[in-house]
Amino acid sequence: MNINQLANSFHLNGYVYIENFFDRNLMDLYQNKILDHFALDSSYKHDNDFIKKSDTDVIPWFPQIDGEKAFDVIEQDERLINLTEAILGPRWKSLYCMVMYSNKSSNGQAWHQDCDPSDNNIFNLNRLIYTMDINKQSGGEVELIPGSHKKGIIPALSEGDNLKGGITIEPKNGSLLMLHGHLWHKVLPINQTIRVSTNYRCIPNGVPDNITDTCVYRNMLYRFSDEKIIEERI
Repeated sequence: MNINQLANSFHLNGYVYIENFFDRNLMDLYQNKILDHFALDSSYKHDNDFIKKSDTDVIPWFPQIDGEKAFDVIEQDERLINLTEAILGPRWKSLYCMVMYSNKSSNGQAWHQDCDPSDNNIFNLNRLIYTMDINKQSGGEVELIPGSHKKGIIPALSEGDNLKGGITIEPKNGSLLMLHGHLWHKVLPINQTIRVSTNYRCIPNGVPDNITDTCVYRNMLYRFSDEKIIEERI
């Protein structure tokens, strides 16, 4: 693994995807813990207005907050730490580990940016790990537009339904996908199975901890802390 090449690729394209990054036994352990958790409760946590307008069917869980120490292993992986520092620079900060669970036959996630792109230097880094294979059969593939993290705010729906230049990634079990918080991306609809990914979010030095509180969709800006649409986009 050439860390400098990967970091340069990230800054150019807004993402890095690496297969077979994590141990399969560890992935199986995580997947079993995730399935056990959501077997008890797989109801949506967001209000219905958000679910409808964002076209997002994702249920979050924060396992480290619940005392699941096994999820510390990824966060302490030296390879991941070194790659993160090559991308973000020194004194970067971990935010949280968030499992994202989608029920079968759900919508996935519409086109969005994870934080406000108005300042190029203020962004978060998504470090997504995959504990299952995601492909055309399962649904839930990741669609993204390389380089879009440099293009400002994602176009509103009135500017046309289709965004050009997208590619589709089918993450495999054990893979790592790192996404710039300004990158335009979506999750395709899920088919006849559940979908799981786990996001170890982090930020460069000096970026506010609440950077991901406001998410940018093509039809709105939404603030999670008070469950409020702060701007309707036309």
